[in-house]
Amino acid sequence: MTLVLDNTPPGAPHAFPVAAVPALPTIAGMDRVGLTAALDRIGVPAKQTRMRVNQLYSWLYVRGVSTFAAMTDVSKDLRAKLEANYSLDRPEIVTEQVSTDGTRKWLLRLPRLGHEARAPEIETVYIPEMDRGTLCISSQVGCTLNCSFCHTGTQRLVRNLEAHEIVGQILLARDRIGDWPGASPPGDGRLLPIADRKITNIVLMGMGEPLYNFDNVRCAMEVASDGEGLSISRRRITLSTSGVVPEIPRWGDEAGTMLAISLHATNDELRDKLVPINKKYPIAQLLQACRDYPAVSNARRITFEYVMLKGVNDSPADARALVKLLSGIPAKINLIPFNPWPGTDYECSDWGQIERFAEIVNNAGYASPVRTPRGRDILAACGQLRSESVKLKASERT
Repeated sequence: MTLVLDNTPPGAPHAFPVAAVPALPTIAGMDRVGLTAALDRIGVPAKQTRMRVNQLYSWLYVRGVSTFAAMTDVSKDLRAKLEANYSLDRPEIVTEQVSTDGTRKWLLRLPRLGHEARAPEIETVYIPEMDRGTLCISSQVGCTLNCSFCHTGTQRLVRNLEAHEIVGQILLARDRIGDWPGASPPGDGRLLPIADRKITNIVLMGMGEPLYNFDNVRCAMEVASDGEGLSISRRRITLSTSGVVPEIPRWGDEAGTMLAISLHATNDELRDKLVPINKKYPIAQLLQACRDYPAVSNARRITFEYVMLKGVNDSPADARALVKLLSGIPAKINLIPFNPWPGTDYECSDWGQIERFAEIVNNAGYASPVRTPRGRDILAACGQLRSESVKLKASERT
């Protein structure tokens, strides 16, 4: 079914009908191994499997079809078997919100696994700029890390996302913004990039700690970066971690994407409070893992994310300590104005204080852009994602 964005005012959630019956299992988002197994289960001869997988892969990830009928070079018999046993469903949209700045946020419902009492929900955000479009995707339902400044950290962990559920967020976003060959952009057309491709970058900065779901995230990023499919360069994929130190070098070896570190403090005492995983993997261990990250160089710098919290970590002394701490690491420092959320005790640093902090870091030779908050009016900005935050009452969905 094609879903069309209506004329809902910017910032207001648009609710979609809730699916009435459980769907067939989807193959959209699967890698070649998964597609091979799916074909095997419906009796496709082994000698045909490689060819059929390549056909499906192209239809799914180059042309983005949402029906088996559209796969015109697949035999009618096989299409009928596929349709009888599988779907091409993406995650189900519960609500879609479009910010005044063009940022889009989707609350997505996933299929309920056997042990789950209710269907889990996640959030995915698309951030358009004139020359690029960044998709922020989730890797877990909820989070275990309890970072004190992060809204997602207030939601308990439900489960890891399967690899196809991670890829499914990319497919869903490409559907919604018209990012497949020959597709038309949404009717509102707000602030979409002028480039041919609307999604040029992927950041694993949504709900969850991606390195705690290592295998599924790696598999999903292999699909995303496959040159015969979605074809997003690994240098345009960034994994952000709060500091799961043992998995950082493994990610560099096996996935090879860009790396971002959610740092936010320059000493263990403060970071223990802001990012509690620091108690297990303190700053010295984390930075050594960064120095050892495979292929790190001036051309492949590590991004250090530093949220600006008023009166907590934003003094000139903190800026100088940050510069000293990162000495010798090819790095970029993203200064992130704190994005408030309901119930938080933190405030964003004053703009003048952020500028003074940035000047110290810049003068030390580090690129330190101040990230422009995007989607604040729909709780889509950094640190604001929490699926329960945008749920509608059942009466509002009808």
